[in-house]
Amino acid sequence: MAITTTDVGLLRLLQLSSVSLPVGGYAFSQGLEYAVEAGWVDSVESAEAWLELQMHDALARVDLPILWRIHRLCQVQQDGGENTVAGVQYWNRMALACRETKELRLADTAMGEALQRLLTRLDVPLDGLRQAQSAQPCAPAQVPAEVSFVAVFACAAQQWQVNAEAALLGYAWSWLENQVAAATKLVPLGQTHAQQLLGQLQQCIPATIATAKSLADDELGASLPALAIASALHETQYTRLFRS
Repeated sequence: MAITTTDVGLLRLLQLSSVSLPVGGYAFSQGLEYAVEAGWVDSVESAEAWLELQMHDALARVDLPILWRIHRLCQVQQDGGENTVAGVQYWNRMALACRETKELRLADTAMGEALQRLLTRLDVPLDGLRQAQSAQPCAPAQVPAEVSFVAVFACAAQQWQVNAEAALLGYAWSWLENQVAAATKLVPLGQTHAQQLLGQLQQCIPATIATAKSLADDELGASLPALAIASALHETQYTRLFRS
């Protein structure tokens, strides 16, 4: 997989995918906390299997293909082409509809809203997401009430001159790093094992991205029953480190 980007784009990608980005990704385990409690994940090997399955059957079939589409739509609009706001909003709603539990949806919208607030303070335009809230000609354009993290990430990457392929790579890495950090606390894993896990799973990212780019619109979507069950039962788990 060959990815090219400018120096400015690369630096912005590092900023956007950094664990220090204040969007609260560290606060959500995305079902992993209950999976550890139930004994489904109890070692570095089972953690690797849990995360690899999500990369192949969820990240590659929901988040990344939607990011790919939104980024391209934002680019069309910035280049002076047709108005693509309706298309961006459609894929934003699609991302939210694909979250199988209230907790997974909360993680997506909470991080999306946090990134939106941050970008507003950094004067990064989010025109690709904005819509008029009224039929009046002078109605102010606003971002939809519920916005997916993947949608805001895609718009920010496009505004910061990060090309679509690099944006996919950065998003996948950010997701993986957050999940390995959660596994490090929960399983628990030593720091060396955590780095080994990152090294093993990052090798799956090129295939994950290739799958995401190959899917037709009607092929998007995923269902991981164990993940959905773990996320739903996390709400009533006796003790929790992560948000629900």
